[in-house]
Amino acid sequence: MRLIFVPLFLAFIGVFGVCACSNIEKADPTLAPKRSARPPIPLDVDPIMRGTIASETIVMGYQPVVVRGYGFVVGLKGTGSRTAPAEVRQYILKEMMRYGLGETSGNSQVINPEALMNSEDTAIVIVEALIPAGAPRNTPFDVRVYAAPGTSTTSLEGGTLWTTELRPGVLLVGSREIRSMAEAKGPIIINPFSDDSNRTQTMVNQLSGRILNGGKSLKQLPIKLVMATPSHSRARLIASAINSNYPREPGQRGETANGVSGELITIDVPPSWYKRSDEFVELLRHTSVNVGPIDATATSIASALMNNPGAANAASLRWQALGPKSITATRTLYDYAEEQPRFAALQAGARLNDALVVPQLLAMAQTGSAELRVPAIRLLQRMSINPAIDLGLRPLLDDSDIDVRLAAYEVLRERRDPIVQSQMVGKKFRIDVVPSKFPMIYISQSGQPAITIFDNEMNLKTPMSLRSWDGNLMFKGEEGESTVSVFYRRGLGVTPLVDQVSLKVPELIRFLGHTTDAAHPASGMGMTYSQTIGAIYALSSNGFLPGTFKVEQDRIIAAIAKAGAEAERTDRPEFIEDESTGSDQPSIAGMNVPGLTPSLRPSLGTGSISTDKNNPNGPKTDIVPR
Repeated sequence: MRLIFVPLFLAFIGVFGVCACSNIEKADPTLAPKRSARPPIPLDVDPIMRGTIASETIVMGYQPVVVRGYGFVVGLKGTGSRTAPAEVRQYILKEMMRYGLGETSGNSQVINPEALMNSEDTAIVIVEALIPAGAPRNTPFDVRVYAAPGTSTTSLEGGTLWTTELRPGVLLVGSREIRSMAEAKGPIIINPFSDDSNRTQTMVNQLSGRILNGGKSLKQLPIKLVMATPSHSRARLIASAINSNYPREPGQRGETANGVSGELITIDVPPSWYKRSDEFVELLRHTSVNVGPIDATATSIASALMNNPGAANAASLRWQALGPKSITATRTLYDYAEEQPRFAALQAGARLNDALVVPQLLAMAQTGSAELRVPAIRLLQRMSINPAIDLGLRPLLDDSDIDVRLAAYEVLRERRDPIVQSQMVGKKFRIDVVPSKFPMIYISQSGQPAITIFDNEMNLKTPMSLRSWDGNLMFKGEEGESTVSVFYRRGLGVTPLVDQVSLKVPELIRFLGHTTDAAHPASGMGMTYSQTIGAIYALSSNGFLPGTFKVEQDRIIAAIAKAGAEAERTDRPEFIEDESTGSDQPSIAGMNVPGLTPSLRPSLGTGSISTDKNNPNGPKTDIVPR
């Protein structure tokens, strides 16, 4: 009887439950919140760009990033400072201990961080730099260093920056710090064009310097493609087109393109493009989504270009993205009458390594319009070994246009032409010598430190007598003699160096920078890079060197100022920290923000920095933008 009762009871409960539920008010499904799809982003696409990735996506995360950090400089000669804002001092002490300074290691002498900070041979500085757009991990870049406000540092000359972490946004210390994106270290180069013997002029700022190639990125900057019209199928098609054109390479962690959603595709720059990530992104944008017959597509691009010469750059990139099979179409325009379409075709041909562009580009470099002569020279740089290129560029070292001369030299050097004679002065800097009928000394202020001498027979002028740097540097030479006397005192209480050196300028420069030791017993003054070119500048400005003295434009400050003017954001939307894991997760949030850098002028009292201004005065030196 019990066995029959139980099923009947359960059935009763079920019926009751159904009846009860029927009396409960049901939610109206039309009132349920729905996740609305993002509306399409309208794109104004040139007809020549139809069918490309740029016609369906927007590139995000592809801006240079300003990074900053507080650093610590050692090796100064009493020109540092023991004073600093309390919060900054605490931060530097913490960084020292994090790197193990002050810990006992075997029988080595322990350095006391507090004592080191109290020395006037050290200084707390602000370090800032611009990480190139789309830079992969370990990308080198130049760094700017200047004395921190609130310190009494008088000069950074001769100092070396210890490893400093660099972060995007405003400069903060403590718990509000953003995760580091790069680091910097190395010897500081001070703007060398000061002449302490001329007290009537304002001296160049000794509190600001640079470290060439002193920075290194710690992570790859993410590049993303945002679909103008969200679509899973189109996102998959675009990712497939990218991976077909740029397949995964050895050492690459994943596919080049990865479709995250119907709205977002992430891009991993292949290793072969690491040094040209900007060029890679441009080719990516100009890649066709649906690849049909390449010859027909390339020919249609040529026709569109002839009808619209203003689309020359887009046409060139489209041909390059199509690859070598587009060369047949580009060749039809190598001798086209209009310069813009002709240059677009030659540019594509050079990038695709078509040897037939060489005579045309050399002719353009020699007699083309002023705005295309230098670009034509630079297109020859990466082409395969071809004696005609080197022989054609050498005469341009005698061109009356300084930009043409410099471009020809730089391309010949990159192509390892033997006409450019190079030698390293220790690990400090490189000396390049090239023949030219226009004597000139050219100073590098980016990348690898270098001094280039145009005129392989350049000698000092005699008779000569020069006293500079408050009497710490002197030159004296008599007419008819093959050497000059050099007197150099490194500092107060230091025994001066006195020696003879050849009148030949390359030997003089090597002598000034060479440090004599057991492994390298040749005589030398042991000057830094900035001291060496400061000495050369003193000789040039006093008329003891033939020709002109040219300096590469300082691009660090200009680039940072430009990036800061373009954006006022203090966060970095590409990296959203997951609070549960602490890891950096890519996010689409905020990707419509075109820039990433904050204002350069917050107050120090809030844990941020304010920039100083370079002194525009001082001895006149020709600045050459490169």
